[in-house]
Amino acid sequence: MKRQDKQALERYLEKLEFARGAGSPNLNETKKQKEKRIAGYKTDIRGMVEYYFPHYATSACADFQIEFAELIAKHKTFKGFCQWGRALAKSVWSNIIIPFWRWLCGEPVYLVIIGNSFEKAKQLLEDIKAEFEANPRIISDFGEQQQLGNWEDKKFVTKGGFIGQALGMGQSVRGLRVKNTRPNMIVCDDIEDKQLVKNPKRQNEIVKWIEQDLIPCMDGEYRRWWQANNRFAPVMIQTKLQEKHPKWIVHEVKAYDPITYKPTWHQKYSDDYFRILIEDPFEGIGTLAGNAEYNHQPHIEGTHFKDEMINWVDMSLEDFEHIVGHWDIAYAGNENSDYNAVNVQGLMAKKFYIYDLFCKQTKMKAALLWMSFFDKNLPPGVRVHWQYESQFWNDEVQRTIEEVEEETGVKLRLKKVTIKGNKEDRILSLVSYYQNNRMYINKAIKGNNDTQVALSQLKGIEPGYNGHDDWPDSHEATTKELEKYTPKKKAKNLMGKMKPKNERI
Repeated sequence: MKRQDKQALERYLEKLEFARGAGSPNLNETKKQKEKRIAGYKTDIRGMVEYYFPHYATSACADFQIEFAELIAKHKTFKGFCQWGRALAKSVWSNIIIPFWRWLCGEPVYLVIIGNSFEKAKQLLEDIKAEFEANPRIISDFGEQQQLGNWEDKKFVTKGGFIGQALGMGQSVRGLRVKNTRPNMIVCDDIEDKQLVKNPKRQNEIVKWIEQDLIPCMDGEYRRWWQANNRFAPVMIQTKLQEKHPKWIVHEVKAYDPITYKPTWHQKYSDDYFRILIEDPFEGIGTLAGNAEYNHQPHIEGTHFKDEMINWVDMSLEDFEHIVGHWDIAYAGNENSDYNAVNVQGLMAKKFYIYDLFCKQTKMKAALLWMSFFDKNLPPGVRVHWQYESQFWNDEVQRTIEEVEEETGVKLRLKKVTIKGNKEDRILSLVSYYQNNRMYINKAIKGNNDTQVALSQLKGIEPGYNGHDDWPDSHEATTKELEKYTPKKKAKNLMGKMKPKNERI
């Protein structure tokens, strides 16, 4: 036996032993009492968890866990996200409790668990498989579930008709069926890691795979899909899907209150648990890491542009001496294209203020509509000087500008500019502005998705970077244009006033 196979076997044997820890059934219970108890679990998920899964339920179920399970039950074609922070049992509920509960309620369940690799998916599937095989209370209530010949590590079928299958992220979904039955419940569990979030192209491939291959492989009355993942980075597969499908349900739960550190799952964690986890001088992981992993406040630590350089302030358009809006154009407007990026920036007392921005993978028209809406709602007497970088397809750009201006009735008076020099060098020239506290960002846009994407791009500018840089490019162009309106000190002709060489000190 190969070492890897031996380790897998040992791991599964441990899971079987864990499942046996559910406890013994009540042997004195009558058949009628048993039927009544089981029927009650169809509406009492807490009671079901406490009876069948006490080895998992070492603490009382949290309200948000019950809420999410009931959301799944309510929507036969649920599409959404179990976006819970770490330590909130999203995998246990997504892969074990909710699928088992729907099966107990009489629904057909063909569960497919997607892992970031096939091996990871098989490990995740083992948890519920072990429950059906070894949990004494499940066996007592529903009979022996293990079916010889249908009990593999990648797929199993119970005698009660529950089907479970493992699949690696991006694998072909062809052949995902058991006889004439197709999947009807798919869970993508922790498919993203810190390497994947650095690879936008791969993220886009998986988004497309989920939309065009994975979800359509389901069939029948029940077609539920959800992703169980905390949001630990600004741009992830789940954020891309959420932006493309705003009607999909995002069930977001933070692990703790960032001010008081009070835990959301108070039945499990003490009031000081997260305070110690975050702030302990010897073992604490720190506020930034804590917010990213547990509270969906993603953090990127840049090489050149760092969080501590960013000044968030309140600002007003009326206070600026001059305002420029620069549009960095992207043509394609698809998931693999560049971003259309617009930066609106003001000048005041030799300092620069980013008032608002647009940063999306869209066609040109969306950016122009955003600019038009912004311009239309300017305070009286305030003007934005709009500009865009000259393109080799300027005719198409001009046609789109005219189309939007006619549609909105807003004349943007966009000026075409030519930008020279190496892009990376130009963007890196902004570092000094941030270091010297000459750059500020509007506090009002701090929580916007576009802002998070834009700052992620800015902090991603590092040696050898290959990610998107559309907003930083727009930011640099805006800053350089505003520099023209910064008061300059007159150069003094010091040569005539210099002392003779022999008199100099």
